[in-house]
Order: sequence, then structure tokens, then C-alpha cells
Amino acid sequence: MSIILKMYLFIFVFGTMIGSFINVLVYRLPRNINIFLPRSFCPGCKKTVAWYENIPLISYLFLRGKCSKCGLKISLIYPLVELILGVVAIFLFPRDLNGESLLHFVMMFSSACVFTAMFFIDLKFKIIPNGLNLYLAILYLVYAVIYLPLNHWLAGGLIGIGFPLVITWIFYLIRGEVGLGGGDIKLFGVLGLYLGPIGLIYNIFFSCFLGSIVGLSLMAMKKMDKKNPLPFGPFIILVASWQMFFPESFKMLLSYLK
Repeated sequence: MSIILKMYLFIFVFGTMIGSFINVLVYRLPRNINIFLPRSFCPGCKKTVAWYENIPLISYLFLRGKCSKCGLKISLIYPLVELILGVVAIFLFPRDLNGESLLHFVMMFSSACVFTAMFFIDLKFKIIPNGLNLYLAILYLVYAVIYLPLNHWLAGGLIGIGFPLVITWIFYLIRGEVGLGGGDIKLFGVLGLYLGPIGLIYNIFFSCFLGSIVGLSLMAMKKMDKKNPLPFGPFIILVASWQMFFPESFKMLLSYLK
């Protein structure tokens, strides 16, 4: 096995291990369970998961997707998250390794991990934990202060908080309902630190557009009604991921629309 192949294998395994921890966050944060203790357990029979039953991807296949004691099915989300972050780690890892590229990798891979946790938590529980927003805010603020101009991240952060708040207030005056959750507004503010004011406005527009298309489609198929709306966070995250991880294709879309 060549050195390069070994390196990619190591990076993939590293990504799956982080993915395993992200699964812990997805399960425990919305339930207010300590993320470190107790050890991983089956939500059905409460059996403590042995170390060899907790190996990313491999254990799921070994257990055939079921708890070894009670037979409760293990959600496909677990191996899916591990696989996604393993692939993402390879995709983001710098080819020219130096201090700056390594810092950029940490920032981008951390973003991918937090985005993944936010996506699945909001999709199921319709909340975005404050701790995840705070982690991203610190990460982006440090990165922005070092690498981005003041007017970029400061204006982006202010618009990210202010604009959604105004829209939510107007929506409340018209409909008597809150249009955006607090977690969504905070996420916009956090993303503004990195995306800047223009990038954030694009995110707001495209996430609203994407959310509307999906929501109307589900309502047409009678899979959703107005009393049980879709969480908005996943659409913000999908568009932000496109902007951050595939910026060239996003710019191509913008140039096409212009």
C-alpha cells in the first residue's frame, strides 16, 4: 500500500471517528444528556455498548444494524453520518500541507461536523442547540479576525442577526406567528461572520427558495400541513455548505442567474 493511500485511509478513519462523536451529539444534545457520560448505550434496553460494538461503520455491519441484546434496530443515520464525514475529511484535507492550510482544514471540517449535527437535530427535533451555534461563532470569529477584513465579518454578523429579526417581526405582525426560530436567527448571525453581508443575503434567498419548493411539494403530496411546518435550519445548512465547500459552482449559478 502506497504512502498516499495509507494517508487517505487514515484521514477517512479519522473522519468516521469524528462522525461517531457527532452521532453522540445528535442523540444527546436535544435530550439534555451529558455528551461524555455515561458511555454509549442502547436506547431500548439501556445496555452499555462494548468498545468493539462502537467501531465506526464496521460495528454496524457486524451487528447487522441491531442491538446485540434486545435486537432494536440501529438507525441508518449512524453509519450514514460516519460515512459522510469520512468522505468529507478526505475531500477537505489539503494537498499542500502547511500551517495555514491545516488551520483552514480544521475550520472547514469543524464546520462540516457542526452542520451535520445541526441538520439532523433540527430535522428531527426542530431545534438548533445554542452550544453548536456558539462553537461555530467562536470558530468563525477567530478565523475572520485573522484572515478577513473587518467590514466583511462585522457587517455580515450584524445583517445576519438584524435582517432575519426584522422579517420575523413583520411576519408576526401580519400573521400573528413567529416565522423563524431563535436558533435559525442565531445561525444566520454566525454564518454572516464567514460569508459576509453579500454571501449571507444569497444564503437567505436560496434557503428560503429551497425551503419553499420542498415545503410546497410536500404539501401538494399531503405529506405535510401548515400546522406542522418543516424546520428551516436544514435548508440554511445545505445552502451554506454549497457556498463554503463548492464556492466555484455557487459562483457559476450566480453568474448564470445574472
